[in-house]
Amino acid sequence: MRIRGEFPRAVREIRNSWVSLSDGCQLAARIWLPEDAGIDPVPAILEYIPYRKGDGTAQRDALMHPYFAGYGYAAVRVDIRGSGDSDGVLLDEYLLQEQDDALEVLAWLAGQSWCTGAVGMIGKSWGGFNALQVAARRPPELGAVVTVCSTDDRYADDVHYLGGSLLGAKMLPWASTMLGLNALPPDPEVVGERWRTMWLERLERTPPFVEAWLEHQRRDSYWRHGSVCEEFSAITCPVYAVGGWADPYSNAIPRLLAGLSCPRKGLIGPWSHQYPHSGVPGPAIGFLQECLRWWDYWLKGIDNGIMDEPLLRAWMQEWVEPRAFYAERPGRWVAEDSWPSPTTDKRTFTLADGRLVQGEAEELRLDWAGAQACGLDAGEWCPGGGAADLPSDQQREDGLSLCFDSEPLTERLELLGFPDVTLALAADRPLALVALRLCAVAPGGPSLLVARGVLNLSHRESHEHPQPLEPGRRYGVRVRLNAIAQAIPAGHRVRLAVSPTYWPWAWPSPEPVTLSLFTGSASRVELPSRSPRLEDEELRPFDAPEAAPHLAVEPQANPRRNVRELERDLATGRMVLVRRMEDSGRFPGGLETERIRVETCSIVEGDPLSASVRSESTQWLSRGTWSVRIETRSHMTSDGETFHVSNSVDAFERGARIFAGTRAFSVPRDAA
Repeated sequence: MRIRGEFPRAVREIRNSWVSLSDGCQLAARIWLPEDAGIDPVPAILEYIPYRKGDGTAQRDALMHPYFAGYGYAAVRVDIRGSGDSDGVLLDEYLLQEQDDALEVLAWLAGQSWCTGAVGMIGKSWGGFNALQVAARRPPELGAVVTVCSTDDRYADDVHYLGGSLLGAKMLPWASTMLGLNALPPDPEVVGERWRTMWLERLERTPPFVEAWLEHQRRDSYWRHGSVCEEFSAITCPVYAVGGWADPYSNAIPRLLAGLSCPRKGLIGPWSHQYPHSGVPGPAIGFLQECLRWWDYWLKGIDNGIMDEPLLRAWMQEWVEPRAFYAERPGRWVAEDSWPSPTTDKRTFTLADGRLVQGEAEELRLDWAGAQACGLDAGEWCPGGGAADLPSDQQREDGLSLCFDSEPLTERLELLGFPDVTLALAADRPLALVALRLCAVAPGGPSLLVARGVLNLSHRESHEHPQPLEPGRRYGVRVRLNAIAQAIPAGHRVRLAVSPTYWPWAWPSPEPVTLSLFTGSASRVELPSRSPRLEDEELRPFDAPEAAPHLAVEPQANPRRNVRELERDLATGRMVLVRRMEDSGRFPGGLETERIRVETCSIVEGDPLSASVRSESTQWLSRGTWSVRIETRSHMTSDGETFHVSNSVDAFERGARIFAGTRAFSVPRDAA
């Protein structure tokens, strides 16, 4: 099929091609090629993910990959083993098998007659993870990587744990999402009559990923595998690390810039968990053009000056009235030639009695009992750009926290990097956590969340060897908050808010906790202060977003509803946070899809053991008389010693149930 529209090179699409692996497994690939690549070979760009090329990411793929092909690349989108139309069963994230398969795919691509032998990898989230992981294997074909919304540390910055605390808002819902996705069958039009056999194998053999995640509550070898921070030097090919301040994975970008020794660049915009050419909050940028500059330089040897530009470009956000959705965040681009930046200074504040002061402060003991409601205005852990995903005004959260405010700033303060908080504290229970929020407070009270961090206090010295607290004993702890670029105007105050609760992001400690915080020289906030520079005004502007001309038959994916609602029962004290997502799609070949997913987090004030997370989904696939439906239900609770989880999957073919599976398990709480 040809692509319509004016391109430097005409493009044809191969809707499905098989990559045969050495063990007999076949991976399904969708390929876009310049029409003349057979006589004029081109480098290849691989995106390698489990999200179903035929329907799950079809619309996104059709905007991005044909664009690369039109500018002289073979763009290849592969379903990893056990996903979409590929053979096998997907047993977990980022397994060694996944990497081994990728090495064979790269070799296959390099050996095609239409390929020059040079290959790049691009990916967002899962695809960004495995691009880094594969780069650390040093395959000779891999010439460069673009990794978007990913991390170098699977324990510190992913969907499972947050400062050693279980990530209540997302661990189970994400595992449940993958449970439902893995339960979908391959497309009969692609794999033929064996589709049903493949489907039943997936239904019978695919485990709920959450079981393995809960069995590894410490940062052990399970998490070190696939965390490229364990050996940055293993990566030698060039890396372009990209993300957004509204995305939970942005911390990895400054760490990669500091840790890698290979050629590298970083880009952080205001975006959530999206590719930057469709990024929300905006402004979106011409990210596909930026990728082409990267690929042209490293895969075609075109000296276009991209490596003469600053190491890091970041969107310096201006203060805005806090709310849960922004179409755009005002700000400007700033740049750094090295990281850590030698020109960024520390602005240090000492904690005093309800104040942040510059200088000495008297030592006082301040006690604070946590409220389980603290955290309900945190927003989504992984915003997707939808309504109500971002943290709203923090005044209610601040009222449930122990707060320390600076005097109104006498001049504008710009932050770029990681804020660090050092605290002297004690707790009245052996298991406790501390949640910290840095806010910019406008005259009149609106409180904008700037950065935050959570630490399970049993992990105060090590995520690998946690130790419970001795109740009443004083400890010194240091918490690094999320990296940020944020301008705080003169006249605003800087606020540090401290709490022993942050539901539903952090699973609550098994008993209500009172924290004792000691003010004075042992408790301080260090802010990464950056002075505005004239060079920032001379940065090369990004192009406006572009995409490939549409296919002759356009894929259509239509989000119908994405809402978050908070319910409070004033009689019982129960608080219920519900997120409901609905979407549907129509795809070439007559395939139709529909999905409804509901995530529910509930807790009763004063009772941390009432914490509960549910995730329920229904998914439909149909074409003509062929139709299937998948229903999944997942639930997590805990008592004082144990986490309890149940998962169920029901599969239907033309309305008749053909599979029903339920799996329940319990895992001891490990210093959590």
